[in-house]
Amino acid sequence: MEQQIDVLLGLLVAIAALALLARRIKVPYPILFVIGGLVVALIPGLPSLRLQPELVFYLFLPPLIFPSALFTSWRDFHANLRPILLLAIGLVLFTTVVVGWLAHYLVLDLPLAAAFALGAIVSPPDAVAATAITQRLGVPRRIVTVLEGESLVNDASALVALKFAVAAMVSGAFSLPAACLSFVLVSVGGVALGLAIGWVSVQIQKWIDDPPVQIIVSLLTPFAAYLGAERMEVSGVLAVVTAGLYVGWRSPEIADAKTRLQAYPFWEMVVYLLNGTVFILIGLQLPEVLHELKGESITRLCGQGALISLAVIVVRIIWVFPATYLPRLLSPKLRQRDPFPGWRNVTIVAWTGMRGVVSLAAALGLPSTMPGRNHIIFFTFCVILATLVVQGLTLPFLIHWLDVRADDAAEREERQARLEANRAAMARLEELAREDSIPAEMVQRLRAEYEDRIRELKDCQLETNLRDQGFTASPFRRLQSEALKVERQAILGLRNQRVINDEVMRRIEHDLDLAEARLHLGPQAH
Repeated sequence: MEQQIDVLLGLLVAIAALALLARRIKVPYPILFVIGGLVVALIPGLPSLRLQPELVFYLFLPPLIFPSALFTSWRDFHANLRPILLLAIGLVLFTTVVVGWLAHYLVLDLPLAAAFALGAIVSPPDAVAATAITQRLGVPRRIVTVLEGESLVNDASALVALKFAVAAMVSGAFSLPAACLSFVLVSVGGVALGLAIGWVSVQIQKWIDDPPVQIIVSLLTPFAAYLGAERMEVSGVLAVVTAGLYVGWRSPEIADAKTRLQAYPFWEMVVYLLNGTVFILIGLQLPEVLHELKGESITRLCGQGALISLAVIVVRIIWVFPATYLPRLLSPKLRQRDPFPGWRNVTIVAWTGMRGVVSLAAALGLPSTMPGRNHIIFFTFCVILATLVVQGLTLPFLIHWLDVRADDAAEREERQARLEANRAAMARLEELAREDSIPAEMVQRLRAEYEDRIRELKDCQLETNLRDQGFTASPFRRLQSEALKVERQAILGLRNQRVINDEVMRRIEHDLDLAEARLHLGPQAH
């Protein structure tokens, strides 16, 4: 027991240290976590840590997928559904077939069905790695939407393909029509169950007026969706994704300000800790992977792993460009509705294919009697390491070289929405001003406040244009920041002089924190 606690505390220390190092050297943290786990695994005398597949699928995967779906824009997801499905289903099946044939050719002892199992395992890019890397690099919002949407759905298609490959290996028979029908049933069943679980979660949260309890219900929702789907033998991943999208769409109606202010940092912390743990655990699996291959030529295995990793990368590139341009060439309506995207943006999507913990957990979860299991685990590890390190580290340079920049579509939408909201409030204020029970002084003071907000929102357009031309932030924004800084110092001084107690200080500090957060997010909205 003490050893397990020591290992857990050691993992937390490693997560904190590697996260600080990643920020200092400006490297996406999943890459550094995996490399850090590799280095730690090579230290002699340390206890071995085995990544249990059940732990990943039942404990880690649901809470990692759910917040990604919860905070996904349904409008953007639906608008990009065609490219998302082409990647999440079409590319997954294409990768499964190509990598399967290549692995069967390279490793003579690897049966074809086992090789296809390897292809299915390494076919889905990792949701965590894609989000963690692209969101920090300033790429257009549509690229992020497509990559996140792909990573939400592709695990389901990959795991279903893996299921049929393993079944074919065990039974020695495979029926394509039966596989296609089963895939449809598993997918539709997962979506239906996810909608049901999401609806139940929303109904429960509607009559709960207690933020901690609401957060607990939100935390239990992905587990209920995934475990229920697994019991019904439908897609657990699609059930979690669907439940997350549904709850996310309804959350503004069921959560008040107190709940939202607590829920967002809660999910952020949960996701970050789980991400750090699983990526470090990936690196820690190397000794066990090598132990299972005693007597094999490491040089030959590494060469085969490099070729398979290269194939995984190249297959994505080969698929993405035709899948992007061919439908537009064949359909004038599609071309008119959604014109040809720039080749630079398409290149970023083609190069962003990092693999992660789902692939390794799927490999470790293969039956122990399955022929070629040890080779599959080793090659999966090679693909994860190669895609994370090679693609992850080169992606920032590729984005810079191609001069791909983030667009300001979200910022413009936000500014317009804030303007509409403030104008609606002003209209309502004018209606209330006609009532005799409302003092004119109060109406005038509130009217002046809303007029200031509207004026500031309009000035933000000028600030955006100046920033695009290389100018720094507006003087008004800098004045706000300095004023908040002085307020903090004054409140801290009163606490230190024992004029106010810590509880009063924290309440005022909370308001100042919210004001500072709004200042960093954009136009001030009180």
